Amino acid sequence: MTNLRESKGIKKILVVEDEDHLAEGLKLNLSLKGYDARVAGDGVTALEKWKAWQPDLIVLDIMLPELDGLSVLRHIRVEDERLPVLILSARGDSDDKIKGFSFGVDDYLAKPFNLEEFLLRVERLLTRGTWSRGETNPHGNGISPSPKIYKFGPNSIDFEALIAHGPAGRIDLTEQEVKLLKIFIAHRGKPLSRSELLETGWGYEKGTSTRTVDNFIVRFRKYFEDNPRKPIYFKSLRSVGYLFNHDPEVQG
Repeated sequence: MTNLRESKGIKKILVVEDEDHLAEGLKLNLSLKGYDARVAGDGVTALEKWKAWQPDLIVLDIMLPELDGLSVLRHIRVEDERLPVLILSARGDSDDKIKGFSFGVDDYLAKPFNLEEFLLRVERLLTRGTWSRGETNPHGNGISPSPKIYKFGPNSIDFEALIAHGPAGRIDLTEQEVKLLKIFIAHRGKPLSRSELLETGWGYEKGTSTRTVDNFIVRFRKYFEDNPRKPIYFKSLRSVGYLFNHDPEVQG
């Protein structure tokens, strides 16, 4: 058996799969390899277990009830860009894989798949995940965690203290403002539709509208733009939505 018992204990794997017998089969085989594996049968439960349990790796199906797998992935990437995620999906053509990788997945395996290959991919992703989180790796190198302060132009955002500084001075941010800013930063340079921002920023909460997103953009422009009427960082894209332009001198 592979040696999985490290200084921080057995690795935890969350299997997000709505086919009961496949989910239980994966859980059993992962457990036999020495992992602590748990199952979530839908996207909403997956996000709840991810936050509460903090797994070391997520095995994620795309076609899920409540919230699809790519939406789950987007929620996770707002908070954690380093958690290894392996997609298992019956949708294995190039376009689906490209979409998955563009959303931040680490590996993609099409169904049906070879169990031994799956287990080897899991082992490799966990090893890489250990390195990326700054734990000791076999080569003695560690990667520092991502900074808690993000800077663009003359602006800065302290995600831990919920404080920002811009042309108008200090800004005390709300938790929702911080969450939306993280979404823009995670997708910097990429167009985001209002519906995508709503889905990722507010999840499955009811009663929110596209106007909610527009109101937050108005606030961000007041906070971070020299001239809110001619924004260079938080740009509108006609018939599309919005784009966060980290470096206004670099277009496209």
